[in-house]
Parts: sequence; structure tokens; C-alpha cells
Amino acid sequence: MTGDRSADWKLYAILDLGYVAESDRLATTLKLIAGGADVLQLRAKGRDHGEIRDVAKEIFPICRATGVPFIINDYAELAAELDADGVHIGQDDGPLAAAREMIGSGKIIGRSTHSLAQARAALDEGFDYIGFGPLFPTPTKLGRPGIGLADISTMQCDVGGKIPAFCIGGIKRANLPEVIAAGARRVVIVSDLLTAGDVESATREVREIIARG
Repeated sequence: MTGDRSADWKLYAILDLGYVAESDRLATTLKLIAGGADVLQLRAKGRDHGEIRDVAKEIFPICRATGVPFIINDYAELAAELDADGVHIGQDDGPLAAAREMIGSGKIIGRSTHSLAQARAALDEGFDYIGFGPLFPTPTKLGRPGIGLADISTMQCDVGGKIPAFCIGGIKRANLPEVIAAGARRVVIVSDLLTAGDVESATREVREIIARG
């Protein structure tokens, strides 16, 4: 994996265009990184490739300059075109081999997983990291029930000790201590950061909660 500083990753941030106004994209990216995000993903569900490409070209240089890996959600071909650091794919987006062929060696490829079985399968297949969730119901995954906290500790033991495993889905500063107490060591937080009055301070607060945990 690029670097490889992945063992130090704790907070995975997502610039989700569903939450961020066009005029705020650059500023929000800067605030997430200044607050301590270790990885930044661009997620743009329902947007056309042209718009995603334009946004990526704006924020990728910021990530490159600050040493924060830049991941594109879903679109391996676009990640390859832009020489992004990696791509994140879902359960229905095909096998690792196809994404690897498209994006090339040395790039980061992550997989969304929604159960212990899927998390273990992603590890066995060779993904660089996983997302595990959604732990709680969340607007970013409409129709998908939360999987709860019961399997976090086992997942962390079986998978998270070998590759970065980020708990995701409905996690906020208010419930983050509960998630950490259940065994999480890395998290993805989306809406609670992007809708915060002070994005940088909120991001820094998350880092502090993780450190205390």
C-alpha cells in the first residue's frame, strides 16, 4: 500500500457531495485534513463523471500536498485516470482483481463489508482495508439496517489486526465512545463532521476521543 503509513490511520473522512455545497468543497477538505483526517475519500453518488472529475482535480492536490491519501468512491477507471491514491468499492462492484487491473499495482483498494463473513472474505481476497457497517442506520445507506456493535471486537481480532478496518455508518461524536468501547480502533465519520458548525474542531474532537479510547 502507498507509503505505507496505514498502520497509523485512525480517522477516515469522506467528502460527500450530498452534504457539502459546491462553494464549500475546498474549504471543507482543508478543514478535515487540518483537524486530523488520515484518509480522504470523495463520494459523489448520483453525480456524472464530469462533475466528479472536476471536483477530484480540485481537492486531490490538497491531499497530495499534505500527504493524505486520496480515495475515489466507486469509480476505479476515474481513479486510474487521475492517478488517485486508490478506490473504494462496494460488495456489488466486482472482484478485487478487476479493480486492481484497472487502477494498477501500488494503489489502495478498499471494500465495503456488512458482516463478519464479508469482512473475512475481503481480507482473504487481498483488499488493502475495509469499511465495516453500517453500525447504525444512516441516510448515506438508505434501506440498509444497522448491523450493531456486537461483532466489532471479533472483526477487529480477525481482520483489523491484519489490515485497517474502519467501522462506519451513523457514527457521531456522541456515540463514538460506545463504538470504541465495543472494540473499534478506526472509524469513518461523515455527516457529523460535514454538518458541524466548525468542521476542523469537530474533526479534532473525534481524534481526541479516539486517542482517549
